[in-house]
Formats: sequence, structure tokens, C-alpha cells
Amino acid sequence: MKIQPVTQKSLAETVAAQIAALILAGDFPPHSQLPSERSLGESLDVSRASLREALKILEEAQLLEARPGVGWFALPLEGSVLVKAAQLAQSESTPSKPLKISKPGAAPPGPKRLPAAKEKPLKIPNLKTDRLGTFDFISWWERDKVAAAKVLVVGAGALGNEVVKNLALMGIGHIYIIDFDTVEAANLSRSVLFRESDSQRGKAAVVAARAKELNPEVRIQYLQGDVTTDLGLGVFRRMDVVIGCLDNREARLAVNRMCHWMKIPWVDGAIQELLGLIRVFTPGQGACYECTLTEQARRDLALRYSCPLLARQNILLGKVPTTPTIASIIGAMQSQEALKIIHDMDVEAGSVIHFNGLTNQMHTTAYTHQEDCESHWIYGEVRELPLQAGTATLKDLLDIIQLDLGPEAALELEQELVLELECAACQTRESILKPMSQVSFEAAHCPNCGQMREVKMTHQITGGEPFLDRTLASLGVPPLQILRAHNAEEYRFYELTGDLAEALHFGDFQGTSSAVPLRERIKIGSAVKIHSPAENPAVGKIQLKD
Repeated sequence: MKIQPVTQKSLAETVAAQIAALILAGDFPPHSQLPSERSLGESLDVSRASLREALKILEEAQLLEARPGVGWFALPLEGSVLVKAAQLAQSESTPSKPLKISKPGAAPPGPKRLPAAKEKPLKIPNLKTDRLGTFDFISWWERDKVAAAKVLVVGAGALGNEVVKNLALMGIGHIYIIDFDTVEAANLSRSVLFRESDSQRGKAAVVAARAKELNPEVRIQYLQGDVTTDLGLGVFRRMDVVIGCLDNREARLAVNRMCHWMKIPWVDGAIQELLGLIRVFTPGQGACYECTLTEQARRDLALRYSCPLLARQNILLGKVPTTPTIASIIGAMQSQEALKIIHDMDVEAGSVIHFNGLTNQMHTTAYTHQEDCESHWIYGEVRELPLQAGTATLKDLLDIIQLDLGPEAALELEQELVLELECAACQTRESILKPMSQVSFEAAHCPNCGQMREVKMTHQITGGEPFLDRTLASLGVPPLQILRAHNAEEYRFYELTGDLAEALHFGDFQGTSSAVPLRERIKIGSAVKIHSPAENPAVGKIQLKD
């Protein structure tokens, strides 16, 4: 007797068999488009990588055809292709239903009807009094979901003007705007919300005020600051989507990492002259922004970061010539992608849409996911502490951390702390103790001889430092920040939730700052005193991967 080896199909082969069975059953008639990879993956409960491998198997069997930038399409079942389809389908060990194979030349079976969705309640709006009434005629529009949405817009220039205008007109309920720049005359030619009287006013404040004029029902908040240093991760954590309207790699990289850490999708846009691009980055789905950087771009960033103070100054540069028309086009597409995310609709994450205004051509390209990308780190459980950046000291936070993680635990600051500047020529030292954002490139030069001084800095606090009595804010920690701490085995994450009511209220221009839902408020107490681990409000952890 000859014993045959037991074979076991891979997951991709099993998925390919199921899809082949669906093709044979007429669920996907010839020339019809399959659902998006995201929808298929969710329906089959498999990862996108396994699904793509299965689709490649079906493509090699000539059952499917890939159309770049469009999707997957079923091919006609004829001759050997029909036989191959039957072989693939019958290799499924537990088919969900009997397989029926149509003969060559026979009319394809009718498409399977999807279960009817629950009908949207019929509502006849009063268009004389309801500014958003026409949206109710859109079959998929969910007014409650739009009104509850929270969107962060990073950058209030030409793109930011268009995006915020669109969000306000669509009735997005909560809009947060951040920008560090001020309005100047050159902005007036391409920014729809700016006026001559706005000269030297903060862009974020002007855009927020004009959005509130466009739609008084939206809740608005703005921050005149730099997203890389002045906005706490707790703000990102509470957003539904982030829209980047930026003009430099450093800021994009910072937004990308913060969104990835908090598992928040973000929509990037870029414009120059008559050219533009849009891309959606969703943590865990395809490439992120850092994955898209070329080797030359990485070298450029490394060169600029070889002197961190100069890198910081470079973020404040970046004047790109654009037209108001391309800003309108790209800003509209960014707003539309955000609206789709809010409605849980499919988006092509990890891809880029290029628009060429010179030729009026548009094409989509998928980026390659880089397995070793440094941005691919997602924070674990965030522990909310009743501490505020402006009043809590390093010692206050470190006491909690070391009780939680042990006496050897260390706190990591997101921003480098400049300790001192040392001049090798003059043999002089100057104590600084400021966050890097508050130390200019010019200040790093020796006032005596003009030579560039060596920068001594740190981002790790262990408990032996002589400045533990300094408040977190004085060392560059923004309100509602989430800080990392670790021992030799794991990381844990702590939020300064005591800042919530002031840092995230969406109450600008409303005469109140109490718009934070009751369930998100916490009682702010006095100094935190903990005598045993059981009393620690920061209980919880995430293990590091091996």
C-alpha cells in the first residue's frame, strides 16, 4: 500500500478557490468589477496581503484582470479558462454551496442580489430654513455622523482655506485648525478666506473666524502654533480624520507619525503651479507617508537633521508657487476623501492621485509598503492622568511612571531638550535648558567668536536630573500630550488628560470653552499622591515585540 502525503493549501489558495466559486456561480459576471480589496478582505476575513496573493493566482489563471488605478475585473469563462476555474473552485475543501458550471457559449447566470440595505428614512427638508437640507437627498449621507465628526486641518494656507471652506459648507460638526504663520499680501491671490485687512493676523485664527461666518452651526477651534511641537497627541487621538495642507517634508513626516501612533487616517495634499496630488494614509492599510520617501529624500532629511537646530529652522521655510485654481481642485478632493472616511466608505489608502492641470490628466499609483518603516509603530493603551502640562513637574510624572514600571523606568520627551551650548574655540559653556523649538540656529553661534557651538541635549529623563522641579510645559511638552515611558522590557503611555477641557473644546467664537462632552471630562484634583501600585491611575501596559 502506498501512502499519499497529506497536502494543505495555503490561505491564499483557499481564498482564490472561494472567489473562483463565486465567479462560476455568476456573482461576478464577465467584465464586471469586483468589490474593492478592502471590502473583499473584510468579507473573507483575511489580510490584504493574503487577498492580493489570491487575486494574483486568479490573474495567472486568466479569471481576473487587474486595471491599475481602477480595480479587478472578471474575465469571460471560455474553453480552458472555464476548466481552470472549475478546478480552482472544486479545490475548496468546504464549499458554501454546490458549484454550477455554465457551458461555453451559454448565457452567464444572473448576478447575485445583495441584501437590501435599511432604507434611509424619507425626510422632506425645509430648504428655506435648513442650510444642509439638500444633503438629505443624497442616499448615503448621514447627517448625524457628519455633525458628530471631528476633523483636524493642519495648515491654513491656500489648501487649508479651500479645505476648511468645504468642511464648513458640508456641516462637519467639529473643525480644529492649526498653523504657525501670519497673513501677508502674497496670500491674497490664492486664499479665498483672507482679506487685505487681515495682514499680519494669524492664519489659523482668520480661517477659523471665516468658517464660523460661513456656517455658524459648526464648532471651531484654532491654534496659532507648530504641529510638530505645539499640539498634543491627545488631540490627534480624538479626531476622526486629519487633513494635511502642508508644504514641507518635516511637517508631513511629523503628522504621519502622530497619526500612525494614534491609528488615525490622514489625507495629504500638495500643490505647485498647475500640478497637485492627493493621498490617503490609513495605519495598517498599505504604505504610509514615510514609506513613500525616496532614498534621496531620506538623505536630504538626514543631512538637514545632522544639525537639529537648522532642521527646525528649515520647517519654517517653504514658499511654493501655486495658483488658486489648483488649490481649489486639490482642496476639494481632500475634503471629499475625508467625507468618505467619515462615512466609512472605501478609500484607496497607500495610493497617490496625480492631477496635471497642464494636460487635465489624472492617474493613480499605489505605493509600496515598507516593512521596516520607522513610522509603523502604534501606541498601546493610553492611561489618562489628571495632570496638566502647565502645573505638573517632571518629578510628578516620573513618580507615577517609576511606581508603575519600576525605579529604573525612564520618561521620553518627544522634543529634544537643549541642555547647554559649548564653544570649542572659546572654551565657554552656556546653560540653556529649553526645548529645541525655542532655540534658534543663530543662537547656537558663540556670541564671542561667532563659531557654531556644540549642542548638548537629551530627550530621556531618568530621575537624576537637577531640573526635575521644572514644569512639563516649560520643557516643551504641549497640553494634552501623551508621553512614553519604558523600562528594560516594555513601553507604557500616559496622557495629560487634565488639559482636556482647555486643549480641546471646539468653543472658539462661541463665548464658551465647555464644549467637551461630559463623558470626556475628568475631575481635576490637586497633587497626585500614590502610595501603592493598586492606587496608580496609570495601570496598564503594552509589551514590546521581540
